[in-house]
Amino acid sequence: MLLESLIAVETRFKELNKSIEENIDDYQKVAELSKEKSDLEEIVEKANFYRQTLKSIEEAESLLELDDEDMRNLAQEDLEKLNPLAVKLEAELKNLLVPKDPRDRRNVIIEIRAGTGGDEAGLFAADLFRMYTHYAENHRWTVEVLSQNETGIGGLKEIIFMIKGRGAYSRFKYESGVHRVQRIPSTESSGRIHTSTVTVAVLAEAEDVDIQIPESDLRIDVYKSAGAGGQNVQKNMTAVRITHLPTNIVVACQDERSQLQNRQRAMSILRARLYEIEEEKRLAAESASRRSQVGSGERAEKIRTYNYPQSRVTDHRINVSSHNLPNVMEGNLDVFIDELAMQDEAERLSEAE
Repeated sequence: MLLESLIAVETRFKELNKSIEENIDDYQKVAELSKEKSDLEEIVEKANFYRQTLKSIEEAESLLELDDEDMRNLAQEDLEKLNPLAVKLEAELKNLLVPKDPRDRRNVIIEIRAGTGGDEAGLFAADLFRMYTHYAENHRWTVEVLSQNETGIGGLKEIIFMIKGRGAYSRFKYESGVHRVQRIPSTESSGRIHTSTVTVAVLAEAEDVDIQIPESDLRIDVYKSAGAGGQNVQKNMTAVRITHLPTNIVVACQDERSQLQNRQRAMSILRARLYEIEEEKRLAAESASRRSQVGSGERAEKIRTYNYPQSRVTDHRINVSSHNLPNVMEGNLDVFIDELAMQDEAERLSEAE
């Protein structure tokens, strides 16, 4: 069964190579084909190694029938290494053949918004942004702020930013949902613990070939950029608000000094949101049970609590806690993300059986 699946993948890989050569002048077509080819490349390489390993096992087993004791001993030593390797490669290939989220290798756009809790929610939104920035830096990914709305006391009503790096989405996708913080606000004189919430939405960066947006579907408004207090901070009309008419999604960007840059950033955010909608439709059509996966990112779902008095961070989806909250806030999130990724993988493998 596995070898049959591998043959199908290898056949498709060869077809893609041929199609790319035949459509070399069609940029969009080549981009689509190359993306699919890239997704299959690792499977093809590992499949070749797997076949070589099986062939070596077969050759070693044939040597066990020889009269030469030294040759039999050498063959046995080889088999002791080759058999576990074949088992390992088989497991890896089965995992690779399970349908993956096509967004996993992409850059990621993250939207953080203060929820309930007033100024304290805005302050924690800023804390989460710093936490994600540290996590990105730990992985040598770059962070680019696309849009932000500050509270004026060091907090954030909203911030939208992109993290660029191969596989960024595959790690950050588990952060989508409601983050709850329990702590004593700096403005609280009585020492009473407050509970506030912040929502995080995680989107994969979409490319032009993923989402085609006709100009007729857009209403684009330009206006003067405003500061934290609402005052106009630029005389020129540089801020851009784009409304996608079919879905009524609105994106506004004003942080850049040029209208063109703000428009490009707004289009990046809009494209990512529309891509997310299409991917959710695709996943729902493939399997209704995928809606319950740990990485589904339901925005209303409370996923994690940050309890400052007890220095505890708890992820409610996997019931895992860290009792070193300062370490987590410095971007050391892998204690949660690794476990979430393993659970997600186990669910995918279970569905594929």
